[in-house]
Amino acid sequence: MKKRGPIITISGIVFVIISLSIAATAIPTNITGPSDFFVSSLFEDMFDEISNEIQIMPDNSAHFSYTTYSSNVPLLWGVQIIDYQTGDELSITISNIFGDEYGTFTQNEPILFEVLQISQSDTLNLEITNLGERDVTVITVFSEDPENSESFTNPDSPVMSLVIPLMVSGILLVLGITVSIIGVIVLFVDLKNNYDNKRNY
Repeated sequence: MKKRGPIITISGIVFVIISLSIAATAIPTNITGPSDFFVSSLFEDMFDEISNEIQIMPDNSAHFSYTTYSSNVPLLWGVQIIDYQTGDELSITISNIFGDEYGTFTQNEPILFEVLQISQSDTLNLEITNLGERDVTVITVFSEDPENSESFTNPDSPVMSLVIPLMVSGILLVLGITVSIIGVIVLFVDLKNNYDNKRNY
């Protein structure tokens, strides 16, 4: 019987193992539990401003503000629910001091990132409303012109030392799973062909 199926499957499994090893190596050693997985901690050098934690009760709102200092640059902003549980939901409305709205966003995942194009220096106000049924604790983060920040241009920055390995790990994981599936298909095809050949004799 042909051995190509098992060989391909094993190759895929090896890719998956390598992927998980790279991811495990990339995660900082000071992370000991879920509470350490803060975006603000993992990517601290990437953000210009990180807010304090604020607890929001159901149907209540909290307000955050950020003043931009540049014009015609993208502003990356994000909200993280620190103690996220399934069913948590936030409504985030962004406006400036003149009442002009930049949009309303709905968040039902632990982390939400969006990019706004800021035409001129402005003060943005974020009104975050808790649409869920329990108290949640949130933080906000802001970064002006993140593509040109030192975190991305410096290959030795903490962000790049984490992002690049995780990207490679993700690619290898997808590749490994795909190769493993192909290997299993080839294995079954070879088994079927082998069975058919035996029946013909």
